[in-house]
Amino acid sequence: MSKQITSAILLVGGMGTRMQPLTYSTPKPMLKVAGIPFTEHQIVKAREAGITEIVLATSFMAEIFEPYFGDGRNFGLKISYAVEESALGTGGAIRNAASKLTGTGPVVIFNGDVLSSHNLEDQMEFHIDNSADVTLYLTQVPDARAFGVVEFDEENRISSFNEKMENPPTNVINAGCYIFNREIIDSIPENKVVSVERETFPTLLENGGRVFGFVDSNYWLDIGNPGALLKATSDLISGVATSSAFTAALRDGRVYRRDFSLAHGKNIVFEEPSTQDSGCFIDNSAVIGSQSTLTRCIIGEGAVIGEKAVLINTFVAPGFSVPAATLAENAFLGFSLNK
Repeated sequence: MSKQITSAILLVGGMGTRMQPLTYSTPKPMLKVAGIPFTEHQIVKAREAGITEIVLATSFMAEIFEPYFGDGRNFGLKISYAVEESALGTGGAIRNAASKLTGTGPVVIFNGDVLSSHNLEDQMEFHIDNSADVTLYLTQVPDARAFGVVEFDEENRISSFNEKMENPPTNVINAGCYIFNREIIDSIPENKVVSVERETFPTLLENGGRVFGFVDSNYWLDIGNPGALLKATSDLISGVATSSAFTAALRDGRVYRRDFSLAHGKNIVFEEPSTQDSGCFIDNSAVIGSQSTLTRCIIGEGAVIGEKAVLINTFVAPGFSVPAATLAENAFLGFSLNK
């Protein structure tokens, strides 16, 4: 049944202000997670579930996506691009991007900042089986205050959708992957700022729409800040999280494990002794100085880590040289702190 859903939209237009200064030169969806641009993780996930066409809904730094992904042939599906001249909100972005789709069936919508191991094929089948208008992927979190909270009945039909609140009634949240029937997308006004969370979903519920929740307890992470980016990389390296794109990159030798860290490229110099602890990603042509210790860091291409440096939860910009004996934690070394 899931094969009836072959179209997807990926929302990648956000500015990523919480990711600054990393996003001054790179849009958040193109930041690397375990050495792979985050958008690539999602595109491969979509392809593996049977999606054959996907539209990237871009806005901020839109020009960076197409040179990397092209028309999609290298990724095994068709990719096109819908550029927003001004921010249209989630609903407006979906409406704008849908005009680029060639298929006529339901559409999978991905938020551009969620890493998940949820079963997309099962969600697609659930949508069809329930004759749903919209199906939301839901997951549970320990503290739901920062997320949209969902309530539903014993048949998983959603009864209420509450955006961020101090005392949420449940810990079941909207996890950022939806399936929309085409007529629901067509009902969103064109060229207007629309929020699906605050406008489209509540209106559907008021009008008796068939809005369902697909609950999946597999790995889920909102990659909204630099700490989460480090955690996502660490979780993929350790196997806590899974990604088909990451598995393929390991298999093809695009990235490789070195003890508890991950490396990209064969030109990296590791001066011994040095220690790269769990969760480190080291890009091509970097130099890791002797007696240095790296713990959950992302080291940019061509960066040089001086001897006896100790870096923890730290990003090092491409080409930047970290002086010997530097001690840094939760730092951004070599990045401009002003846009």
